[in-house]
This record gives sequence, structure tokens and C-alpha cells, in this order.
Amino acid sequence: MAHVRASHPTRRGVLAAGGVLGLGAVLAACGDDGKPAQGGSSGDGAASGPWSFKDDRGRTVKLDEVPKNIVAFTGAAAALHDYGIKVKGVFGPTTTEGGKPDVQAGDMDVSELEVIGNVWGEFNIEKYAALKPDLLVSTMFDDAGTLWYVPEESKEQIAKFAPSVGISVYDVQMTKSLERMASLAESLGADMKAAAVVEAKKKFEEAAARLKAAAKARPEIKVLAGSASAELFYVSTHNLSVDLEYYKALGVNIIEPDAKAIEESGGWFESLSWENVDKYKADVIIMDDRAQAIQPADIDEATWKKLPAVKAGQVIARSPEPILSYAKCTPLLTSLAEAIENAEKVA
Repeated sequence: MAHVRASHPTRRGVLAAGGVLGLGAVLAACGDDGKPAQGGSSGDGAASGPWSFKDDRGRTVKLDEVPKNIVAFTGAAAALHDYGIKVKGVFGPTTTEGGKPDVQAGDMDVSELEVIGNVWGEFNIEKYAALKPDLLVSTMFDDAGTLWYVPEESKEQIAKFAPSVGISVYDVQMTKSLERMASLAESLGADMKAAAVVEAKKKFEEAAARLKAAAKARPEIKVLAGSASAELFYVSTHNLSVDLEYYKALGVNIIEPDAKAIEESGGWFESLSWENVDKYKADVIIMDDRAQAIQPADIDEATWKKLPAVKAGQVIARSPEPILSYAKCTPLLTSLAEAIENAEKVA
């Protein structure tokens, strides 16, 4: 059996399946006048003056100055980095064994970051306090305002050091979460008219159009979203997941697991034993690329190797927790479009 590279998060078990995020209204990052809430910005990441931002919990953070000492969940930090906003510290999957950057670290130089927590449940409050944080940023995978990777048992103590901003990736499509993260970056001083930023959004829109066209041209291609652990194989429903919700809206034929099983998992996935991994017939399989999931090349189960999509080499990576910048989400759409365009019908 393949080795497990890390233990799964346990909070509701949602991410064990690689499912998380979906459809819904997005809250505008606006001040009272309806305009983006931010201080005076030089457009180069050096904003100044009074700052406010209304997050996806409906909470408005107001500060006398634009926050400079930002500590963020790794994936959120990576997204801000793509807009030119640097953070002082991160928490969440940042480095893998050997010190290499985790997939969620994006293009950040992890050697320059203060990592105050690298695994689930780890958050060094002393290190956090030493950074003198002005703002904490994280994503949210529920409608209760739970900040991702901020430990429940110490959240009140953590909250005493700095205000927080939560960006929802629950029941909203990818495009909405991208808009929210871009709004936050802009409020912090990012130049949204910079050539690289404008080009990145253009390429994302082109990739979305390509994926929509591919799905329309080949509606018969069935796509399964999976995640592997030592004992179980998880099949994600499209509902609630920012990426899968968006792919579904673009017309991708995503396989839906058993409704009762989804309900039992809290709305996210169905758990299958490896003996039953062939329950659903897929032409393309998109697999969880995070460190806690066993990667396709490391799966030794005979039942997996017999799957038609696996035998046909039609397995690609999926990012259940995509880095919310246009630059990072574009390759995800492009990869899936290519897979659908070139897939052999095997299911």
C-alpha cells in the first residue's frame, strides 16, 4: 500500500475528500460609499492612510493605517503575493519534508517567511505575537466564520493580537472568491491596473472560455474528483467546492457521488474502500494535489491501476484549495480543458 505523506485534517473531515467551496452571493469589499475600502494607495503595494475592509463574515475592520505586518494562511498569503502584497508570517501547509515549498505556498520564498504553524492544529502564539501583527487573513470553509487553520481552542487568544479578515471559499464559485481576494489585495495597496495583473485576469477568462467550449463539445466525458488516503478513496460532490462549482457551471460533466453518503459527510464527499474504487465510471480523474493526499504515482492498489481512466493515462491534478489569484487558477482550467479535449472515451 502507498505511504501516507501526512495525516488528514479532522475538522468535519471535509478536506480529506478534496472537496470544499461553491455557489452564492459575494459580499463586496466596500466602504459606506460602495467603493473599494482602502487607504490612499500608491498602486505599488505601499498604500497609506486609514484602512477598512468588510470581510465575508460581514465584519468591517478599521485601522488608522494600512496594515503592514500581515500574517496569513499560506494559501491566502500566496495569493496576495501574486498581487505584490507580502506577509510577515504564515500558518498552514508551507513546507514539506526536506523543507521544500508546499503546493499551497505558490511562488513565495518560504525561507523568508516566519512559519508559525505548518500542520493542522499548530499555531505558535509566541511567534505570532513577536511579529506584532496588524492583520490576520485566512479563508473560511463554512458559514459560521471559522478561520481556516486557526485552532478552535486558541482562537480567542489569537484574536487579541490583531483583527482578522476572512475570505469565504464556502458555497461560492471560484470567480467570486477570486474577486474577493483581489479586492483585499487592492485595499492593501496592490495595483490592479498593472500589466501583469491585467494580463493574468485576461488569461484566466480565456482559459474559462476554453474549458466551457471543451465541455460543450464533449459532454459525454465524465470527470471524477478524487482524493486518496491509505484506507479510503474519496469522491467529491461538485457542491460547496469553489473549483468544482465553477467547472460545473461551465458545463463540465462531473460525476456526483451517492446523495446519502454526501449527506453523511456533511455535504462534501463519499468515502469508498479501495475494493470499491471502481463504483463510478470516469473518463477523466482529477486528483487532490495537497500534501495530505496520496498522489496518483504513489498509489499501489491494484483496483486503482485497473480503472479505465488510469490505464488510459487520463488522470490530472486538482487543487481543492486553489491559490486565489488569476495567475494560479488559470493553469487549473487549462489543464482540465486539455484533458477533456484529448480524452479517450473509456467509461
